[in-house]
Amino acid sequence: MVYKHFAYVYDLLMEDAPYDSWTRYAGERLPERAKLLDVACGTGTFTVRMAKAGHSVTGVDLSPDMLAVAQQKAVEEGQNITFISQNMKELDGFTEMDAVTVFCDGMNYLLDEDEIRKAFESFSRVLKEGGTLLFDVHSSFKVDSEFDYKVYAENGEDVSYIWYASPGEYENSVNHDLTFFIRRENNTYERVDEAHTQRTFDSSVYASLLDECGFDIVEISSEFGEKAPVHQTDRIFFQAEKRRK
Repeated sequence: MVYKHFAYVYDLLMEDAPYDSWTRYAGERLPERAKLLDVACGTGTFTVRMAKAGHSVTGVDLSPDMLAVAQQKAVEEGQNITFISQNMKELDGFTEMDAVTVFCDGMNYLLDEDEIRKAFESFSRVLKEGGTLLFDVHSSFKVDSEFDYKVYAENGEDVSYIWYASPGEYENSVNHDLTFFIRRENNTYERVDEAHTQRTFDSSVYASLLDECGFDIVEISSEFGEKAPVHQTDRIFFQAEKRRK
């Protein structure tokens, strides 16, 4: 999915996102001054945080619009970060990376096992032996019970939105239909519609595919690495290492 107009209001929807927790989780599991590839980086909030923590970071996302916002954010924060538009399943031009991160639902845009396999193979190609892969996904419980037929809305001064979540056509999937009303300089409002589909899989599926693609699992957890996953876990975290030959 390539975000279009959504890129410019993404941070509004992410105002309450747990960036502090993602930053802590990654920081505790990465080597110092890691050569890091942040995949599905979106508007770069986490990417910038990693750069400020001393890592050499490159941000990758499918959406040029997202990356334009991310680049401006990096400039404003005084961080020299390269942002590149690439598909996570076809990463090219990166070698011997210390780590790859994919947070905030990035993996949930892969809608079948073959797509996940291609992404893991891609991550393996760019990582050095022993390199770290960190990612998180929605749990099946969250997709199947927390999103069903939910409506989220915000009436802001410059941007208002309605966000409707409904079951997708695939098992453990959700459709997000979003309508934004964006105020322009002449005090008129432009309506923008976006549609996105996300899907998740059981932890055992991700674990099996990681093993198939040359990764050893270090940890599967919830609560940003604080607890073991349980049935009502809403987000599952994976720490894996590229297998040494």
